[in-house]
Amino acid sequence: MKKNRLLYLLLLVFGITTAQQVQWANKLIKYSSDLGGKQNSIKRILGRPDAFPQGGTSPNAWMPKKALDGYEWVEVGFEKPQTVKQVAVFENLNAGCVVRIAVDKGNGKYETVWGRKKDYKTPTFKASIPADRSYYFKRKRRKIQDAPDVINPGVEYAILEQAVSGVVAVRVEFNFALLPGQKEIDAIGISDNDSPINPTVNTRPELEALTPAKTLELTGIVPSSGSIATDGKTLFITAVGDPKSEIYSFTKNALGQWVNPKNETSLNGNEYYNHLWCINDNLVLKGGTSYSKGTGETGFECFTVTNGTYSNQGQIKVAAYNNYDENAEAFLTADKKVLLMGIETDFSQGGSDLYFALQKEDGTYGFLQNMGKVINSAAEEGMCQLLSDNKTLLFGSNGFSAFGSYDIYVSYRLDDTWKSWSEPINLGSKINSADFDGLPFYDEKNEILYFISSQNETNILKFVTLPKSVLSPKG
Repeated sequence: MKKNRLLYLLLLVFGITTAQQVQWANKLIKYSSDLGGKQNSIKRILGRPDAFPQGGTSPNAWMPKKALDGYEWVEVGFEKPQTVKQVAVFENLNAGCVVRIAVDKGNGKYETVWGRKKDYKTPTFKASIPADRSYYFKRKRRKIQDAPDVINPGVEYAILEQAVSGVVAVRVEFNFALLPGQKEIDAIGISDNDSPINPTVNTRPELEALTPAKTLELTGIVPSSGSIATDGKTLFITAVGDPKSEIYSFTKNALGQWVNPKNETSLNGNEYYNHLWCINDNLVLKGGTSYSKGTGETGFECFTVTNGTYSNQGQIKVAAYNNYDENAEAFLTADKKVLLMGIETDFSQGGSDLYFALQKEDGTYGFLQNMGKVINSAAEEGMCQLLSDNKTLLFGSNGFSAFGSYDIYVSYRLDDTWKSWSEPINLGSKINSADFDGLPFYDEKNEILYFISSQNETNILKFVTLPKSVLSPKG
């Protein structure tokens, strides 16, 4: 009788995989059940972990129909045959329910290589996920139940006594009655040695070498979004207010301090919401205006700027504009030819996605088009800024491996279709915290990144020196 052992580890920080051959499941063969739809579907089990190392519930993980207390299984294939010494199952929600693992060496027959002993007692861990971690289970068009109170993320490592060569597929069986609460499976990986496969955040060493971000104090103002003029001399902040949010500007003095807060009354004409999303040399994009559905109106207004005077040019209009969410974000290129938006439609990968629309001859915009599966996950993407090269995109998401609930990422446009983007790169732990970090706006002139962060359920404005050389595609 083979001696098997299972290592069970809670992972809440990113690790580095060294000197081992690792593959992630890249093909579905068979499975017991699927909820259907784009979020929490069986397809979310493919590829490297994206709900780790942060852990907790995620639309990017598989939630079977019997995940509360039933029996489920999945068979997955890998890109090429490999010697397997370890099978790692990443369970981002209430881990500890794997009961059997079998492998296929290419003949279509599965050989059991690990089985849970009847007297095995699964260790459990109470994860310290931030209290303000965002869940999206009660929003319109969602069919998943409320987020559970028990989360216990972990990785189950099945270490085989004898390595098995030529493995092309793995079958994993679960008994979800072993632990209370809902369950989710993020990924399945195999390795040729017994060194634990640790999930990594896709970041760069140069980003990890940055000086940690600092807080910019704004006395009496709680920021909800911001932007900066192209000359780097004027900072615009949307202040949270009751009943009305308003836009303020600050100027930079000789010491580099932001002073002279000014209420921009000409930009604060809406009764409740006034949000400035981007500002260029002579153009301002502002959100918060009420709009009529079916008219192409979006709730975003365009202002021209002449000698500090703002002139409203009316609402941005998009062909057949529709957004299932109550909120949206937008960004407009300096030449107004391309509009970027963070919204949710029938074409979204899950929740809110990044879209683009091209300007027509009459000044309105054509149909919004999804920017693709590489940059859009099953969770939420938005809060974007496109730099002046029209290729480097900063955005916020909770759908990729991260340090917190929402992190800031950078991606690069690869062609002129606007649908091909590079794999998102996390801006690192010196920028992203264990809580919410998003709404980035970059001062290209002074090479400083500003963004909104959440601490103790309160928004703060943070900034960090971020050289263009680090932010560039080559890093």
